[in-house]
Amino acid sequence: MTPTKTTATGERYIEAVGRRKTAIARVRITPATKTTYSVNGKDLPEYFTIKEQAITAAEALATSKIAAKFKISVVLKGGGMNAQADAMRHGMARAIIEYDKELRGVLKKAGLLKRDPRAKERRKFGLRKARKAPQWSKR
Repeated sequence: MTPTKTTATGERYIEAVGRRKTAIARVRITPATKTTYSVNGKDLPEYFTIKEQAITAAEALATSKIAAKFKISVVLKGGGMNAQADAMRHGMARAIIEYDKELRGVLKKAGLLKRDPRAKERRKFGLRKARKAPQWSKR
């Protein structure tokens, strides 16, 4: 059984969250007649103007080779454009698994379910950057 929710208009959807660095993507997939993307109220190529970012963002759906068509609505917050594209990919992969558990192996093998933990390290007291120390002099 897939955990679905309904909107005020009675539309059923599956929601998942994807993250990367400080970017957060809230992804909703709704069964539809054809696949459409809405990212912060814009179309996918309109929001991600760089082609590689758009491909990265839609990679989960392409990798799963799922026959069903979806209306995909995404709300992105924080981070840069690359991090947002990766967060969207992570959220879509999670939502697809909620839709069909059989696709978990395919998405896991492709590495789309792993939340990339790499983020900017904080600056420490007494250092110029996270690890860069001032020049040391013996005398």
